Amino acid sequence: MNDPINPKHYQYLPGGIEAIDVCQHLNFCRGNVVKYVIRCGKKETGKEAEIEDLRKAAWYLQKEIERLQNET
Repeated sequence: MNDPINPKHYQYLPGGIEAIDVCQHLNFCRGNVVKYVIRCGKKETGKEAEIEDLRKAAWYLQKEIERLQNET
């Protein structure tokens, strides 16, 4: 049975570790980078979804870089 709240591509790491187990210890942008990289390629929707996840990770990474560069 497919769980729309916690689908299989959230639950594939060894030991039952999920992206949220790691991401909750990071700030928003860094957590999203990790989340999208961990889940990349795990959806059943194919290569385009994989590329989209990597683009999302890159977007959040760029936002974090900009935030750090703008700190005073």
